[in-house]
Formats: sequence, structure tokens, C-alpha cells
Amino acid sequence: MGYELHNTRRDDWWDEEGPEISRQEWESAVAADPDLVMQPIPDGWPADAFSSALMTTRPDQEDGIEALHWDQGLVSAKHPSDVLIAKMCELARHWGARVQGDDGEHYPRPPRDDQGLCGLLKIVRWPRAKA
Repeated sequence: MGYELHNTRRDDWWDEEGPEISRQEWESAVAADPDLVMQPIPDGWPADAFSSALMTTRPDQEDGIEALHWDQGLVSAKHPSDVLIAKMCELARHWGARVQGDDGEHYPRPPRDDQGLCGLLKIVRWPRAKA
């Protein structure tokens, strides 16, 4: 088990009812964001299954690839770095949502600036994989 953060429009991320981030909103945001690349849905999985996007911008660390996952109206990340948390805050602002941790705490929405990840952290741009 790991600690997760969630982009949500619901009062609390665990609520079964409430406003959702639609799959269309998710896919549009990923397509428009140079820091994210959508991963294909595995063969044999239903088209409405969860979907994932990998970060192409990562902190200078070697602990693996970071990803966001859309499922049932939420966008979540497990063990996110500060860079991924900043990206989640940026997306939350775009969607009119918020970032909430597994324990119910809320993460602030950093101020906008021209650096894409709120100017909070040093980032490294990794080349996109060719499709």
C-alpha cells in the first residue's frame, strides 16, 4: 500500500457521489500539457477503463517514472514527488478541482507563473518517447 494524492471536485475524494473530472477533460488536459504523455490502454481492456499519463518532466532522481491515473472521475498519483504535486495543483486549478491526500488534507494551489510547474521546483525535461 502507498500514500496517494487525488485531484477531485467532490467534497472528499472518497465520496461516491459528487462532481467528477470527466474522461474527456482528463484526455484534453493531457493532450495540451507538454509535461504529460498519455499511455495506451492495454489490449483487451475496456475503452472506459482507467487511463494513465506519464510525466516527461521529472525531478533529478532515480526512483522511477511518475504517472497520473484517471479512474471514475478522479485523477490520482501514488507517492508523488514535489514536482508531481505541483503538476496536480496546476491541473486542479485548470479543472476547478482541488488536491486532497488519502487522509483528507488539502494541498494549496500555487500561484500562476510562466514556468509551467508554478516555479516551485527545479525540473528536468526528458525527451518524449516516439509513438
